Amino acid sequence: MRRKHALAGAATAALALVLSACGGGGGGTPSQPAQSAAGSAAQPVANAALTSVYNPSTKKGGTLKAAHSSDWDSLDPADTYYGYSFNFGRFYWRTLTMYKTGPGPDGNTVVPDLAESLGEPSTDGKTWTYKIKAGLKFEDGTPITAKDVAYGVARSFDKETFPHGPSYLNELLDWPKDFKGVYKTPDVDYKSAVEATDDTTLVFHLKKPFASMDYVVQMPMTAPVPKDKDTGAKYKEKVVSSGPYKFEKNEIGKSFALVRNDQWDASTDPNRPALPDRIEVQLNVNADDLDNQLISGSVQLDIPGTGMQPAALGKVLPDPALKARTDNPTIPRLWYVSVIPDTKPLDNIDCRKAVMWAADRVANQTAFGGPVAGGDIATNVMPPPIVGQEKFDLYASADNKGDVAKAKEALAACGQPNGFATNMTFRSDRPREKALAEAMQQALARVGIKLTLKGFPASSYFSDYAGNVNYVKENGIGLASHGWGSDWPDGYGFMQAIVDSRTIRDAGNYNLSVKNPEVDKLIDQASAELDATARAKLWVDVDKKVMEDASILPVVWAKSLLMRGEGVTNLAYNEGQSMYDYVMLGVQ
Repeated sequence: MRRKHALAGAATAALALVLSACGGGGGGTPSQPAQSAAGSAAQPVANAALTSVYNPSTKKGGTLKAAHSSDWDSLDPADTYYGYSFNFGRFYWRTLTMYKTGPGPDGNTVVPDLAESLGEPSTDGKTWTYKIKAGLKFEDGTPITAKDVAYGVARSFDKETFPHGPSYLNELLDWPKDFKGVYKTPDVDYKSAVEATDDTTLVFHLKKPFASMDYVVQMPMTAPVPKDKDTGAKYKEKVVSSGPYKFEKNEIGKSFALVRNDQWDASTDPNRPALPDRIEVQLNVNADDLDNQLISGSVQLDIPGTGMQPAALGKVLPDPALKARTDNPTIPRLWYVSVIPDTKPLDNIDCRKAVMWAADRVANQTAFGGPVAGGDIATNVMPPPIVGQEKFDLYASADNKGDVAKAKEALAACGQPNGFATNMTFRSDRPREKALAEAMQQALARVGIKLTLKGFPASSYFSDYAGNVNYVKENGIGLASHGWGSDWPDGYGFMQAIVDSRTIRDAGNYNLSVKNPEVDKLIDQASAELDATARAKLWVDVDKKVMEDASILPVVWAKSLLMRGEGVTNLAYNEGQSMYDYVMLGVQ
């Protein structure tokens, strides 16, 4: 997830964030020419796609072959919240705005997509208006109107039907008190929150001023959905395309294929070159096998986009030819462990602090691939690329291997001098998370804390297991492996969704552990603060309060080692997506 902050007409200009993207791969300049005069492919150079387009091309045709190490959480734009899905979904959906395609800092800015221009806020910042472009059509030729966007937003409100999707608009918009969603309360008018005043005008009504609306509406909740084609929870089986590609087939849990949407008009969409004729995606491919296929060339795109697994690093990093095909960006993402206070004895803050002190940070970093492919040891929640971030450390140990003595002191203080037993979840199809869970199990055993490890598939991890309130409670889940990337690169865009207790619902939770009224109060202060410097400082205060609460154990501020697929053209790392920019890609 993703990005920004400002107010009124300054919604775009207020942020010019430059992420550190030089990486640790070394070995070349990003300005490597992409093609020779004869049109041959670029000579591979490490980090070549971080600040320029590698192997640029406008050539259309061919099949892009992609694979995913799990199942999709959902192909429905209302029900998805993985970064890879936001990135890939732009092949078949369009939203009001989108991240500017291409490499470099510009990738963190938003540009119009369905909308003619960025939003027009009212003087008080509580109303935002967007005008929809003319000539937009769904795949069946039906015109796309503001009403279809408003309906898409309204259907995304229902977090029982769509547990995975973001909840920003649920919380920001002035929804009627009796509105439960378009299926449960079909007769309730929701125009107090979002309304189409005519076919081309969409108006959002907010509860309070909010500066980052242009960044929120690049999320898939604003993808248009034709009401007469909506099948609720089954819509993921046949999403109606508004983008350059449509579904040819969709075998849930196995594979799907996209082909060109002949109703898409390139003149309305300068952001998507739509180069391949066809895109094929295999699902539930073993992560290590996926890396091997990427290396060999039988797969051209690793969909999750979080970097190569530890097993592949031993092959790639020592081999100059393979390393030359990699990019090693620093990304606005934290890998961490939720320490859940609902599960005894972790309801006692000193028991949570015992976990913080006992953890071996070096072992945890190693689990994620070390400093090059995993990232820097994280000492607090917000990663360095976030505007205003400050590094601090409330649980420092001399060698970053934990402080056993202080952990035992904390256990004594919480009435568990001999330790305790609890369960830890992780995503079983992510080898790095399995390695993290095993590292935590070994480190905590030193002070008598016994972890039982439970692995679950990524596609249902948040809806059914680690993010499901009843499952966590009934199964005594005390720790949960987790990762989070910014929805836009300021404190709100990174922190709010994972530390605000008011976002918690029955299932699909991304905040698993922070339930502190003092944190919520600070979030409200930061959200309402219009001065950028003061606002950034308040988000640091939020970070410190979360760490004092010992409800998040930071692991690494992420880096990833990405591999460029064989035969892929027009490839660039996009800072807004925090991965390769999928909609730019072509194939030779």
